[in-house]
Amino acid sequence: MKPIFGQNTANRYRLMLFSVISFVLIFLDHRFEFLNPVRFTLSIATAPIQYVADIPAELLSWSESSVRSRSDLEDENARLQSEVLVLKRRVQKLASTVAENTRLKELMNASDVVDDQVLIAEIIGVDPDPYRHEAIVNKGSGDDVYVGQAVLDAEGLMGQVIEVGLLSSRVLLISDISHGIPVHVNRNGVRAIAVGSGKLDQLNLIHVPDTADIVRGDLLVSSGLGGRFPKGYPVGVVTKVEHDPGQPFALVEAKPMANLDRSRHVLLVFSEENRKLMPLLSGQAAPAQKPIATDNPEATPSPEKEGVNGQ
Repeated sequence: MKPIFGQNTANRYRLMLFSVISFVLIFLDHRFEFLNPVRFTLSIATAPIQYVADIPAELLSWSESSVRSRSDLEDENARLQSEVLVLKRRVQKLASTVAENTRLKELMNASDVVDDQVLIAEIIGVDPDPYRHEAIVNKGSGDDVYVGQAVLDAEGLMGQVIEVGLLSSRVLLISDISHGIPVHVNRNGVRAIAVGSGKLDQLNLIHVPDTADIVRGDLLVSSGLGGRFPKGYPVGVVTKVEHDPGQPFALVEAKPMANLDRSRHVLLVFSEENRKLMPLLSGQAAPAQKPIATDNPEATPSPEKEGVNGQ
């Protein structure tokens, strides 16, 4: 009977031959790497097949990233917007703090120039009436603030205290139409009265002779006449001078040195001269309608003269 699987001697020899050739090629490639060009060519030929084989995995990854719901994206967007708002608030707070520190540094530099004792106060309110230029500061009688006390900012005179409470005080700004202050030109000593115009950026000089030596750019400082304001503090800079041949007085305007509409921190000045007048000034029921002192020093009687006249 003929066997189903006959043994073929030729096939056996062929297998042995291929096996020997394979081992020889492996040995030669390991020792001399002469099959590298063949391997490189085969890798180029099979590269498209590898790319095609990777397509299912890429599609799966893309589909997984696209499956994220719209609500998840909206939640993440809201969270990021909240973080942005918080960071913006911190930046704004930091900018505000830096600006306030700069203003306080300028104010402290100004207090170094002031010879009198000073008290730093903060403006906590302003009069809503556009025709009254008044501000409220957070210092009162508990801090020895008194009526008539001069108020400055880092640039110049702002006004004077007209009303004192226990914890706060009311300040009349130099731009108010009811306010006046004796000044003189720093360049030559020409005296005048600077009154408020009702505008924060303008003062009017009254009763200035047409022949007075005043020009644009002149610095006006407090003269100290009348004892209401300490002398030598900047008040304003002359911005306009007009001479009318038919009028005895010149038209003179000035711009306040103080930042009346921007300053937040101010200095309350305790001058020795004002300290002597404190009992008299604090006893006033209301401020004078126009706290203007005369330019003539002799017109203001000394306490000694008043005592003689009263006898």
